[in-house]
Formats: sequence, structure tokens, C-alpha cells
Amino acid sequence: MVDYRLAEMESRFADLIWENEPINSTELVHLSQERMKWKKSTTYTILKRLCDRGIFKNEGAVVSAVISRAEFFAGQSQRFVEDTFGGSLPRFLASFIGGGKLSEKQAEELIRLINEHKKD
Repeated sequence: MVDYRLAEMESRFADLIWENEPINSTELVHLSQERMKWKKSTTYTILKRLCDRGIFKNEGAVVSAVISRAEFFAGQSQRFVEDTFGGSLPRFLASFIGGGKLSEKQAEELIRLINEHKKD
């Protein structure tokens, strides 16, 4: 199971990989030095951590994603709803709207999404 919690620097590093994958690990070290001022050891330590969490893989010195950025953020969102609202999407939406009003277009889009993902 993927751990969907990332610290700020892990998140920046993950974005760097997603933007450049598949990427040779040596090139990843250079990019990490250039953009984040990391040493080689820091890059490999964080890479190993993210590989161990099931987000990326490093095979044959080529780093690539196990899950896409979109899949990762979808999982992060689901975890947030589970942890914060007991898994209740309606409670999350009510809190998110916060007494405000939806535009007609927003309401129609939500209805469309609900209908697309509704169990039969």
C-alpha cells in the first residue's frame, strides 16, 4: 500500500521525477543538485525512501514512477477524506462549500461526476 504523505522536500523531489521520467539516476542526481542544492547521498536517500513507499522504482539505474502524479494525488485526497471526515464524501463537500453557493455550472458538473461514478 502506498503511503500518500510526503514532506515538502519529498514532494518537490517527486515532482522532479514525474516531470522527467524515465530518468537515469545519474541525471537525477545532477538535477537534484541544480534545483534543490542536494548532495548525491541526499538524492539517493530520498529516492530510496520514495521507492520503499511504492511511488517510484529504480531499476537498472533508471528511475520511473510506479504510480502517476494523478493517481498519487487521488490517493492523497481519499486519505484526507477518510482521516478528516470519516470517509464521508458528502460531509467533505458540505464543509468545502462552507455555506457558499454553487454556480449552475458547478452544480451540473458535480451531478455529472456523481452519475458517472455511481454504483448501479
